[in-house]
Parts: sequence; structure tokens; C-alpha cells
Amino acid sequence: MTTYPDFLLADLDTFKDGPPWELFADLRAQDPCRWDAEEAPNSGFWSITRYHDVVKVLRDWETFSSEVGTANLEELDQEQMDARRSMLETDGPRHRSLRRLMQDNFTPKAVLGYETFLRGLTASTLDAAFANENFDFVKEVSADFPIRVLARMLGVPEDDIGQLISWGNRMVGNTDPEHADVLATSRDSDKYRLLPFRSPAALEVFEYGFKLRAQREGKEGTDLVSKLVNTKPSDGIALSEVDFRSYFLLLVVAGNETTRHTISHSMNALIDHPETVALLQQKPELIPWAVEEFLRFASPVYHFRRTATKDVEMHGKSIKKGDKVVVWFASGNRDPDVFSDPDRFDVMRNPNEHMAFGRGGPHMCLGNALARMEITIMFQTLLPRIKKVERVGELDRLRSNFVNGIKRFPVKVTLA
Repeated sequence: MTTYPDFLLADLDTFKDGPPWELFADLRAQDPCRWDAEEAPNSGFWSITRYHDVVKVLRDWETFSSEVGTANLEELDQEQMDARRSMLETDGPRHRSLRRLMQDNFTPKAVLGYETFLRGLTASTLDAAFANENFDFVKEVSADFPIRVLARMLGVPEDDIGQLISWGNRMVGNTDPEHADVLATSRDSDKYRLLPFRSPAALEVFEYGFKLRAQREGKEGTDLVSKLVNTKPSDGIALSEVDFRSYFLLLVVAGNETTRHTISHSMNALIDHPETVALLQQKPELIPWAVEEFLRFASPVYHFRRTATKDVEMHGKSIKKGDKVVVWFASGNRDPDVFSDPDRFDVMRNPNEHMAFGRGGPHMCLGNALARMEITIMFQTLLPRIKKVERVGELDRLRSNFVNGIKRFPVKVTLA
């Protein structure tokens, strides 16, 4: 059995070159429920790396709760939990009620209403990018495109798009020295301990959201902010100030990250597989299904966290009440018990029950149908226009063990 240091998946250096696929394979085979140590004041967590174990944790919200935090490994006191609580950090009836506020806007049928807009937006995004032979694919394509979709859904002006991107970078990149205003792991971040991601950018997002609320309260707008402001949750409990600001911040961040990084990783994979580019150019009807492999292969979110509500055993290990339990989506997406030859990029893979959006359970990504359509339309539009895409520099990766992000991706494009 391979011996690894106590500090492993909590160590950001483990992810400096991208997902540690060989490490995940070793853990799945040898230690699928591993205790990972952390530096004080955190106390460590259980890493769950096999696909079916991840599914089990995600679906059993009564044993593995989201109430104590999901998107970070920080151990929160009650004051922090109360100040930061979003839909992600709720379970049971309240979670279902908050989810229903937006659910109808993200059904496959609802997002089809954006198709014409998306196709026009995709074409204009690529027109602008392809005006130069060499460009940064992240800046000009994958970061620009989904945030413009989000701006449309929120009903905010295009002039604010750059600010939305910056806020997302600063919060999600809270462990990356380039993006973070204050590194979440530093003592200086203690003054922001009540804010999501320990980021002062959250204050700016809150202020922006409250201004939009004041403009739209009591009116009949159909945008997401108007719906959030003017719709009472089905459980009859009105949104508090914390509920509103947290929900708005979640829309700003979650509405962009998965799509953005999947598009980047997919283009990177296609560069390495010109035969797949040729196949999809010859048979564009395969692209919607290929997107499922894009998502599996990209694994844009490494993990989510739960907290055990009672003592439970898994693979002979004793998980105690109050222990953090971290489910590694990226590892589950390469589990050979579910995916044959899992490290192979195969757009014909069928079935492909990946967990890029989670896999079942009450917290399955609300925006998955929109993300799928955005990625599909991007590659339906992009692939017919290119003859060749080449990397002309190294990928610059986000320093994070939460988001599998690419910050810069220099390419050279030869048009068809």
C-alpha cells in the first residue's frame, strides 16, 4: 500500500499541475475513505473517492448534512454559519423551498427560450476572438461567454460584465495569490470571516444585489433578480437579508464557473485529440452527447463537503458525528468501476453518468440544463469555423483544490 503524507488533499501544491489523477486512482484502490489532516484551526476531513460512495453521501442528506458548509473546508462557528448560509447550506424542506424559487427558470424547457440569444452571442464572441490569430482562449471565449448569458438572465447591463467576472475571480480564487484580495488561508482574512469565501469582494456583490433589489421590488420583471425579490418561498418563510444576498451571490458565482472551466478544458482536450475534432466536424449531431464527455473529462469542480450528523462506518473506517466528509467528484469521474478506460477522452462513451453536476441527491446542480446548452452551442458554433487550434504557451492554472480552473490559455487558431 502506498504511503502518503498526512497532509495531502488539503495541500494546494497537490493540485498545482491540475487534477492528481494517479493519486485519486491509488486512493480509490487502496484507501477510498481516507483521513486527511489539516493545519490548525481545522481538524481534518474524510476523503471519499469512489463513485458509488460519493453518490451515497450526496443522496443521504440526513446523515451527511450541508448545513455546516459545502463549498469550503473551513470549520465554521455558529455566527459564521448564520452569516454565510445560502441555499447550498440548507437541507430538507427549507432547501426544497429555496430551490423552487428558481427551479422553473432552469428546466430544459425554460432554457430553450435562450437558444436564439445564445447562438447569436456565441457567434459574436467567436467573431471577436477570431479577429486575432493568437489570443487567450479563457479571456476571449470561455470567461466572456457564460457571464454574458448570466447578465442577460439577471437583467444587468453589459457594462457590468467585467465587474461580474472580477468578483467571481476574486471569490472563487480565494486561495490564489493572483486573484484573492486576501488569501483565505492567511490571518488577515479573519476580518472577513463572516463573508463567503472570506472575501471582501462579497461585500461588493451584496451592495450590487441590494441596489438591484431596490430597483425591482414590487415590479413585474421576469429576470432572476425580480423573481428572487418578488416571489415568496413555498414554505411561507420570506427571504431574510442574509437569504437574499447569499442567493444573489450564488447566482453570480455558480452561474459562470462550471461552464467557463468546462469550455476551457474541453478545448484543451480537443487540441490533443484532432481525430475527435474531425469526427465532430463531420458529424455535428454527436456534439450534444460529446458534451457529457467534456463535462466528465473536465471535472470543473473538484469536491464538495458534507458533515456527518451521526457516527457511521465506511470501508471499515469510523466517521464520527461532526466530522467533515469531502466527496471528490473529480475522482468519481475517473472510477474504472463505472467508466471503462476512464482516462481516455471518448466522446462516444455510453453510458456516461458523470458527476460534474453532482449525481442525484437534493443538491444536484440547478443550472445543469443551461450549462449543457451553453457548452453544446459553443462547440456547435466553434468547430465548423476552425481548421486547427494550437497551444502557444503553457496553461496557467488556478491555485485551488476546490475549482479545477484555468486562468490563461494562449492559443493560435487557423480558420477553416
